[in-house]
Amino acid sequence: MPKNTKVTQREHSNEPVTESVADLLSLEHPMDYKSSQMSMGLSPGSTAPGKSLLPEPDAEDGRPAWNNKLEYILAQVGFSVGLGNVWRFPYLCQKNGGGAYLVPYFILLLLIGIPLFFLELAVGQRIRRGSIGVWNYVYPRLGGIGVSSLMVCGFVGLYYNVIIGWSIFYFFKSFQYPLPWAECPIRINGTQASESEIVEPECEKSSATTYFWYRQALNTTSTIDDTGGLNWKMTLSLLVAWIMVCLAVIKGIQSSGKVMYFSSLFPYVVLFCFLVRGLMLKGAIDGIAHMFTPKLEKMLEPQVWREAATQVFFALGLGFGGVIAFSSYNKRDNNCHFDAALVSVINFVTSILATLVVFAVLGFKANVMNEKCVVENAEKILGFLNTGVLSKELIPPHINFSHLSAEDYTEMYGVIKTVKEDSFGQLGLDACLLEDELNKAVQGTGLAFIAFTEAMTHFPASPFWSVMFFFMLINLGLGSMIGTMTGITTPILDTFKIRKEILCVVCCILAFLMGLLFVQRSGNYFVTMFDDYSAGLPLTVVVILENVSVAWIYGTKRFMQDLEDMLGFRPYSFYYYMWRYVSPAILLVLIIATVIEMAVSPAGYNAWVESEGAESFHSYPPWALAMAYALIVAAMLPLPIVFIVRHFNLVSDGSNKLSVSYRKGMMKDISNLEEQDEQRFILGKNPSEAPSPMPAHRAYLGPGGTTEMTNTNYGTSTKTGYQNIGSPESEL
Repeated sequence: MPKNTKVTQREHSNEPVTESVADLLSLEHPMDYKSSQMSMGLSPGSTAPGKSLLPEPDAEDGRPAWNNKLEYILAQVGFSVGLGNVWRFPYLCQKNGGGAYLVPYFILLLLIGIPLFFLELAVGQRIRRGSIGVWNYVYPRLGGIGVSSLMVCGFVGLYYNVIIGWSIFYFFKSFQYPLPWAECPIRINGTQASESEIVEPECEKSSATTYFWYRQALNTTSTIDDTGGLNWKMTLSLLVAWIMVCLAVIKGIQSSGKVMYFSSLFPYVVLFCFLVRGLMLKGAIDGIAHMFTPKLEKMLEPQVWREAATQVFFALGLGFGGVIAFSSYNKRDNNCHFDAALVSVINFVTSILATLVVFAVLGFKANVMNEKCVVENAEKILGFLNTGVLSKELIPPHINFSHLSAEDYTEMYGVIKTVKEDSFGQLGLDACLLEDELNKAVQGTGLAFIAFTEAMTHFPASPFWSVMFFFMLINLGLGSMIGTMTGITTPILDTFKIRKEILCVVCCILAFLMGLLFVQRSGNYFVTMFDDYSAGLPLTVVVILENVSVAWIYGTKRFMQDLEDMLGFRPYSFYYYMWRYVSPAILLVLIIATVIEMAVSPAGYNAWVESEGAESFHSYPPWALAMAYALIVAAMLPLPIVFIVRHFNLVSDGSNKLSVSYRKGMMKDISNLEEQDEQRFILGKNPSEAPSPMPAHRAYLGPGGTTEMTNTNYGTSTKTGYQNIGSPESEL
């Protein structure tokens, strides 16, 4: 420290000091002591009339705040409820035992979902900083947690907005009748003298909606090696998507909060409309019954529990930093425990609602496809009867080919298969079972842009429903993107003094340019790669380190006491044991299972083969495999780097880069502590003995609330009302 500083002068001189410690730390103007407790003659612990000991956080640090609680809840709901609720959860439910899958999902929601969601809400609200600042504050050596969260947010945001771009393209294509994907295009074949119209072969081998998706929308190549150049339609759609995101977040929560009123609520309106319309369609009940028929034996399979844990994990947006960022704009006394339970329940109910809608519509589609199968195979049978291949005696007398039902066809199919057992395979007849159509599991883009889209072509007024569906997808995606962008911008704004408008515009421009990778003709394969590798394992590692840093390094008992001071009541002991033991154990098992699956499962992608009109699995070439693993390494690299450089004191802990708003709030917190015990603060022998800038509270108690805890951090063992919480100002 320079010799001419007032702290040094204080040590070597008995002259009166006219500036406070807070002023010395912040290099602010001298503090006016006329309003202090000491000059007013107030006793320690008392407050000035009409003023509380701790100022309102919103007034004290200038940090933006939500206009009201509803805006905040809608923002958290909009972030957590996304495209995965519509196209991932129904698929997992169907794949893993129907209604039986809901049991492990709900159990894991209670064991890891709500506790970890509550933890992220609490640390963000308590410390009032983004993901980088929060984990620097809790334990600087694990400050890389926040950087890794930011990296994952960046990777996910790049490809997630591409999906919004696809939805925008389909949205505008829906304003026409008939829908452009309702029928296969016709190709003119032959010379001008002898022209003939034929169905596009690629479309005839697949289906109209599949052809439109792969050829007219994506115009995809057959391998990831063949980039094929930019797809200009999708490039323009991506630009529109990033402009929308930029306008939504450019003013921070002041603008995104308003957007959330529509983007969070409108999808529920559409889902309810689709549910009502779907239940009126033929076959909807078949789809829902198939969906929720429990296969209890599935619950004994470890894979079901692993996939349920993964879905719980990603459904709530844990580890992305968006949850922490949103909660950091709350008042410190907000009931984040209630928020965690409410948002988690809303997310779960939304997944159930979306599953009902999806399988009501897919049940209708299965009936349509089954009837089409019956008609086509009935025509084959008539041909065989007319040519004498089959005897008319094989056909039951009550069957009428002009009004052939699925049950009649099944009966006729069974008779023919029994009689013609030896030569039945040569006839090429299909069983046309409704169960087979319902068992065709689809997820992701296959569900949204192919299966669901095909079902809507059979709706009356199909363009209206198509517009509503893709507008819903845009809003679902936009809500999640706002949370993702907030998870990126908030920690940067907390660390550097920069205008949020400039930061948002620069981030969106850079993201658009990097997102051009995904709007090449081979871009769909890169979306699959980023979805598989950029978030799964890194986010799980981030969240387990979050859990460990709070429960084992900061201390669960101390954290529970902080929550009691913040909320006004002590959370249930259930959370103590979840945070300390159960959640870390489950997350560790999930990490091991994820690594094993990555090692066992072949790394590849489903490529569209134009000549076959079908998908084919291809392994990644070496360069693509290296790129996939580089995504994992890049996302996790900040963790060891930050730990090493801070462990060996190679860099500061970042305390000199606090945001202006947090710095002012911290200084005022210190000044309040100083007013109560200034002499102790000044005479401390080393910085680690200084009180934390967190609000003062009582000695910490264990889960039972009877044992007083002593402060043993950093080589001290003192029983004190001010607990050292490892702030970046005192720990390196």
